[in-house]
Amino acid sequence: MNPEEFRRRGHEIVDYIAGYRAHIAELPVWSSLSPGELRAALPAEPPVEAESFEALMGDIERIIAPGLSHWQHPRFFGYFPSNAHLASVLGDMLSSGLGQLGLSWASSPALTELEELTTDWMRQMLGISDVWRGVIQDTASTSTLVALLCARERASGHSQSRGGLQAELHPLVIYASGQSHSSVEKAALLAGFGRENLRMVPLDANYAMRADSLAEMIAADLAAGRRPCAVVATVGSTATTAIDPLTAIAEVCRRHDIWLHVDTALAGSAMILPECRWMWAGVEDADSFVFNPHKWLGAVFDCSLFYVRDPQQLISVMSTNPSYLQTSADGQVTNYRDWGLPLGRRFRALKLWFLIRLEGVAGLQARLRRDIANAQWLAAQVDAVPGWIRLAPAPLQTVCVRHEPPGLDGEELDKHTLGWVNRINSSGLAFLTPSILDGRWMARVSIGALPTEREDVAALWALMQEGVEG
Repeated sequence: MNPEEFRRRGHEIVDYIAGYRAHIAELPVWSSLSPGELRAALPAEPPVEAESFEALMGDIERIIAPGLSHWQHPRFFGYFPSNAHLASVLGDMLSSGLGQLGLSWASSPALTELEELTTDWMRQMLGISDVWRGVIQDTASTSTLVALLCARERASGHSQSRGGLQAELHPLVIYASGQSHSSVEKAALLAGFGRENLRMVPLDANYAMRADSLAEMIAADLAAGRRPCAVVATVGSTATTAIDPLTAIAEVCRRHDIWLHVDTALAGSAMILPECRWMWAGVEDADSFVFNPHKWLGAVFDCSLFYVRDPQQLISVMSTNPSYLQTSADGQVTNYRDWGLPLGRRFRALKLWFLIRLEGVAGLQARLRRDIANAQWLAAQVDAVPGWIRLAPAPLQTVCVRHEPPGLDGEELDKHTLGWVNRINSSGLAFLTPSILDGRWMARVSIGALPTEREDVAALWALMQEGVEG
């Protein structure tokens, strides 16, 4: 494909995307394809000769499109907002078209310095001090793994340069809560700590980590000859958007020189709102934190921001410096290959830079305030109707609910919950996700898709009430 053909076909792709977004509300929210159905409709072997662009787009419309689940739909209330704002889409397209590869500053100075700028812009938007330095990772899962690797090396005096964890006399221990994201457990296992050295800290009535229980568990591990290594606290947990008390947790960590990492993947976006910053009071005392602009804020996936107070600690763990990447500029610049797992990196800063510039901080704030207000409206409706129970506080954009008819409990209540949720989802009129809380199924209503307005939330509430009637 030469540049002129690319120009012509590129316009067609942009038109296709624009048409998709303009009419997305007319589509069923969730795909109804059966497992294997899409693959069976496509050739099992690759084409020997080139095919036409028309044939390719025909298959997109005929085969691929029915298998799409529409995360950008105004009545998508599942999982979490995964907004791909069209302003950010333009930046992502430009990134792909420019084809930059960040192996070092010298391999693309623009890639590195724009990443430095956008992460500092976000730092300012979040209202945190200038001691923090940021880097764009792919996901919060990777960021949490990097944080635990840094914690491991600090606690072990850089065991990676000696015999690794196998040579340590005292097992290193990680602490999190049962409300933490599944990636925390995965990161602890991948970092070599072992499941026996992962502690789940008890929760309070609002599903937040209890700092007093954390202190007791740490004391018990110290008495048993183990070495507390890291605490992963959460602001805006996946299931309930619970908020761990960072100030109290940080005090415990400081007392024992334990690395504190804060997972604020979803809720971090809300910190651009001054009225929400009480939720992470104490974050300045952490060693690292992560938030995902590719969720609620609107950057195209993948774009996860990982911030550290001490970049040298991160670099000392992640640094790699083969001779073919060394340049005379190395002592004066940031080489992001030393800030994470991969050697190469995409020009991810462009999609975040486009989003911030084309929407402005005020525009982003207005949208998040709209979503929080819509969640408060839904929470009030649930609270006002007998039989409907709100199961957790709703400080952000997620409302956890259960319908509890008189005399129904246990497995029968679970069947009832899954039944009405599945009826809504299979209707194609809206989508929400069930989850288990305190051993029983509930429904999570996650509000925050770009086009979602009050009338969409009201329509979902009507569907919920109709759904429980069977």
